[in-house]
Parts: sequence; structure tokens; C-alpha cells
Amino acid sequence: MADDKHFCIFGRKPIIEALKAGKRFDKILVLKNITDDEMREIYKMAKDVDTPIQNVPKEKLESVARKYSKHREANHQGVIGFLSIIDYYSLDDVLHQTYAKGETPLLVILDGVTDVGNFGAIARSAECLGAHALVVPAQGSAQINAEAMKTSAGALNNILVCREKSLVTAIKYLKVNGIKVFGTDKHKATDISKVDFTEPCAIVLGSEGDGISAEIMKLCDERIMIPMAGQTESLNVSVSAGIVLYEISRSRKK
Repeated sequence: MADDKHFCIFGRKPIIEALKAGKRFDKILVLKNITDDEMREIYKMAKDVDTPIQNVPKEKLESVARKYSKHREANHQGVIGFLSIIDYYSLDDVLHQTYAKGETPLLVILDGVTDVGNFGAIARSAECLGAHALVVPAQGSAQINAEAMKTSAGALNNILVCREKSLVTAIKYLKVNGIKVFGTDKHKATDISKVDFTEPCAIVLGSEGDGISAEIMKLCDERIMIPMAGQTESLNVSVSAGIVLYEISRSRKK
């Protein structure tokens, strides 16, 4: 598999030309406080295609250039773009394709999962256990890079991924379209073995440290939990994903 050096573009004009050619970026790093015409064009074009832009200090750009450039000194001109190694889909695409196949939608929403290893492992479990799509925020999510692809064992080639400006808006859209949204939690939640997962649904998983944000949790129709018998307080998020998705797969086969 190609490494991330093959998915980086350095410099203003190359990135502008790539955007004009319809190339999709996972994210674009821009040096702070640059506001000339070329950078304004990059900002506008990136916004038009919902590409996240991160403003970073010079030290960060130079560190990234050293890591990902095939040359010792990359002339980044204050901007570095990471080309997406997958295609992104809309929620409407996912629902249409799923219902067209006569299947019951199952989506996995990741709220603040930034660890690439966890992301890849979740993608692997989700694809293996019948989920139709991963839903991630445009900002504050793990980068889908070569490491994520490797950790997913290639599953990211076979599961749809939706990158949304706002998870709040995305969840509201799903609920309007008949999708029940379950939020995973450790407290005051229903045991997953007692939940009806046979209807169209989406599962929300939160970050390792903070869990699901309060704003997102308020939108969930029901809180669910994995019953724990040991003294360890919680499971790794990717392990939790696998357990919940297995329970859903098992219950839908009854």
C-alpha cells in the first residue's frame, strides 16, 4: 500500500490546481495569518467542497513537510494538503442505497474519535458486522490515511464514509428520516441485550477521554450500555464498537 507521502500536495498553485481538477482533500494545513489572494482562493474553493482547513504555526507545517515530503526540503509556501484516499458520500446516498438493496440501515457515528488506530479498527468491525456507513465530523476526527487503511484491513475500501460539517445537523436529518439514534454510555443506560435493534438505527460512539458530547447525547433517542463484570471502568472505544455491532448483527438474524 502506498504511504502518506503519495497523498500530500505541497504549495499553493498545486493545491489550487488539484481543487480545480476535482481532487478531494482530507484536510488542508495553512500557515496562520496569511491572507493574500492565492490563500483566499484556496479558502473559498475548500469551503465550496466542504474540505476542512486547519490554521497552524510555521513549526507545524515544517514538521509535516519533513515527515511527508519525499525530498529533504519541501517548498510548502505556507500550505500542505492531504488528498483523501477514499470517496465520501452523503447521508442521502447511504439511505437510498441501503433501502434500494432491501436492507435495514445501520450507521456508526463517531463523535470525537481522533485516534487513527481506533478509527481503523472501528471501520473494520463496522464493515464486518454489517454497518452501512461511518459518519464523521469534518473537524475533530481521525485522519483517514494509510495507517487507518492498514488498521482497517482494507475495510475502508468497502464501507461508505460520510463527512459532515455538523454531527448535530446530521443526526437531526437521520431522525427525520426514521433512523433511531442510540448513544453509548456507561451510566443510566439500557443493557444492549434488551434493546430492539431491528429497526433502522445509528449508533453514536464518543472519544476515549470525554465520551459523547452533551449536545450530541441530548439528541440520542436512547442510551445503551455494555454490561461490565470486572473492575476496569471502561472498554477501548473500538472494542466497544465491536461488541455493540455484534449484538446488533446477532439480534437482526433472529
